[in-house]
Amino acid sequence: MNMALMGSLFFEFFKIGLFAVGGGPATLPFLMNLAQSKPWFTMEQLTNMVAISESTPGPIGLNMATYAGFQTLGLFGGLVSTLGLVIPSIVVIILIAKFLEGFNKNKFVQAAFKGIRPAVTALIAAAVVNLCRVSLFTEVEGTLTPVWQTIVLALIILGLMQIKKFPKFHPFFWFVIGAAAGIIFRF
Repeated sequence: MNMALMGSLFFEFFKIGLFAVGGGPATLPFLMNLAQSKPWFTMEQLTNMVAISESTPGPIGLNMATYAGFQTLGLFGGLVSTLGLVIPSIVVIILIAKFLEGFNKNKFVQAAFKGIRPAVTALIAAAVVNLCRVSLFTEVEGTLTPVWQTIVLALIILGLMQIKKFPKFHPFFWFVIGAAAGIIFRF
């Protein structure tokens, strides 16, 4: 077992768990950085991880950490990266629970959270833009080329989800529709 690689997996996901305030979508910019800086997974695999994580029960960040660790070092890698991701949250929750009442009313804490919200929003928006670039375009000789079938399908599904009188289906329904369209049209 490669202890250095295991330590690196733990440390990278520990950093993500420590700084990805806002849950799963906030982990995306960190994971994109990992895809570019480490040989553990590619951007294409990251988009697959997002799809798998969104279609399985549990938090997206946790699912993605487990998947990335498993891809890198198998079952033990999945366990190590998952622990790295959740340990910071466990420590923070324990500390908050201990000082909850005073912590919640503290004007500095409230001000810090007001400052964190826009930063998290910007990180999530950047992740969405990058995921759209990877999902809706292909890179041919350094030039982004739109995949029109995928763009049209995404716009149709987005439009249907916005219609107020359209039934509100479970997200799983949209994954099935997308998967069926991908199989039928072979994007």
